[in-house]
Amino acid sequence: MLSKQAIWHHSKDYFMIMVGLICYAFGFTAFILPHSVVIGGLPGVATLIHFKTGIPVGYSLYTLNILLLLLAYKIVGRQFVLKTIFGSTGLSFFLVLGEYFFKAHPIAIQDDILLNCIIGAVFCGTGVGMALAHNGSTGGTDVIAAMVTKYRQVSVGRMILYVDMLVISSSYLMTHNLDRVVYGFVVLVFLSYMADLMVNNTKQAVRFTIFSKKWQDIATAVNTEAHRGCTILDGTGWYTKQEVKMLVVFCRKSEALQIYRIIFSIDAHAFVSEVNVNTVYGEGFDVSKVKPKSRVPHTVEETEDKK
Repeated sequence: MLSKQAIWHHSKDYFMIMVGLICYAFGFTAFILPHSVVIGGLPGVATLIHFKTGIPVGYSLYTLNILLLLLAYKIVGRQFVLKTIFGSTGLSFFLVLGEYFFKAHPIAIQDDILLNCIIGAVFCGTGVGMALAHNGSTGGTDVIAAMVTKYRQVSVGRMILYVDMLVISSSYLMTHNLDRVVYGFVVLVFLSYMADLMVNNTKQAVRFTIFSKKWQDIATAVNTEAHRGCTILDGTGWYTKQEVKMLVVFCRKSEALQIYRIIFSIDAHAFVSEVNVNTVYGEGFDVSKVKPKSRVPHTVEETEDKK
């Protein structure tokens, strides 16, 4: 049986995924689809099917997503697949609604395709990033990106970029319209950038360096309240010529405010510095996907360890 905290986290994930889906559907149906721009991934393939057959993009996209998920099930895991089914179903639903609504009530800027593509791409990329940041997916190339990044040190946005470039380039064979291909690449660049921005923003970390006479109370509170570890280092204050204790704390950027509150609620005169850290690997943070190279032992101890 799930705890209340687990239920809360799952509910929050699904809610944020839903918001991301609405954001994506709005950007695509309101600004990109009305100008017949083919974007990357399965939405691009579904758009081509729509142009040739008239079938709404949402229907074709849902069918293609289900086929892709059947292939990805064993690689990305049951939880990701369930959230992706939820995501692809919701996205297809919102795409169908958006397509009918904005066809009757257009809001796109009529004479500026480039501006429409940029606005649409920002909304779509934000939606994709929100879904991926909460362990979900809008389907399509997100699933392919998730499969590859599970084993390789490649960013989500970059993986989407590679796959979508292939789709957009191949669309010229069907449309024979170079302008629309160029606009498709514009959408791709902005979408990938926004997706990376949203995903990496949740993974950014900070390092705190704390000097305080109440270092023991602060360290204990950080452990028990923020559930983060502390490292205690010995130092000497050269101005006072006295020995001091220095606390080093790593945490997510979103947790920084809580750390500040803990510190200054215990010692209002604490000396604190904060440094942004791009990535932290280890327990409680990210897991490195870089495969280590095998080393030849150079010492007797290393030889014994390998035995």
